[in-house]
Amino acid sequence: MTVTIGRRELLVALGAAAVWPRAARAQQPATPVVGLVNARSPEASERQVAAFRKGLNEAGCVEGQNMTVEYHWLNGQYDRLPSLMADLVRRVAVIATPGATLPALAAKAATATVPIVFGVAEDPVGLGLVASFARPGGNATGINIFLNELVAKRLGLLHELVPKAVRVAVLVNPANAPSAEATLRDLPEAARAIGLQTQVLNASTSREIEAAFATLVRERADALFVAPDAFFISRRVQFVTLAARYGIPTAHNAREEVEAGGLMSYGTDNLDMWRHVGGYTGQILKGAKPADLPVLQSTKFEFVINLQTARALGLEVPPQLLASVDEVIE
Repeated sequence: MTVTIGRRELLVALGAAAVWPRAARAQQPATPVVGLVNARSPEASERQVAAFRKGLNEAGCVEGQNMTVEYHWLNGQYDRLPSLMADLVRRVAVIATPGATLPALAAKAATATVPIVFGVAEDPVGLGLVASFARPGGNATGINIFLNELVAKRLGLLHELVPKAVRVAVLVNPANAPSAEATLRDLPEAARAIGLQTQVLNASTSREIEAAFATLVRERADALFVAPDAFFISRRVQFVTLAARYGIPTAHNAREEVEAGGLMSYGTDNLDMWRHVGGYTGQILKGAKPADLPVLQSTKFEFVINLQTARALGLEVPPQLLASVDEVIE
């Protein structure tokens, strides 16, 4: 016997078949995914990832159990950001951008709804990420780490370590415009105040870093001031190798660069920032809204000197300066 099914009955049957899988999936809560984006390379970020996970754990989130993290390391390739963010906003519950301004700006440009947790060196209000520190509004919050506000202090410490320096080369990454612009805005006045001449050099690739060193040696720079940049941190071994080859004292913002062999660093506690970004990310996964989480401000600063590097450069660290150091690397 042939059974004829009318068009109306067929549509009802198909609708029921389509609804059932959706209902079944709804009964199985999906594990939320966090998209973490940073300009570093993965091999330069193990301790940072551990600090991020610590913050998640403090908020009750455990990677691999009740949430997952997708790690996206740019290795200085900032031009990847638009397409990467366009993909992430379709799939993730939160976008985390610890320690890099351009990824935070790219995330904000890509979505007004997906929560964003940032760690930025510049003023997040001025960047347009939030309405205010106390009441961020919108879909973004995070921590302000003051790296660029510390330019004058970092340059002054370098001058105390290398008192005979007259000409200081300043290396910025033009691909990281917010950091480059902030450094070049604040540094000339700070240099003039202590009688230093400056020469600005640009580098966005490892080959350009080599070229910059060749230039500063040819121009007889007495020291190198490295602007804050995640790509520069990921290339810290290259910096140390070149600085040792040419006998150039270097000033950085991150302790990892000094641990690798750079002369000195002064900046905020990088690991503490990553932990805070992880903590806010976890709180949002647990139901908090970015608009209700005030932007945090760094309260931990650290001055690190590599004494072995200082000796190799023939520098004597003044006792009063050594007394103010947070950590001495032998």
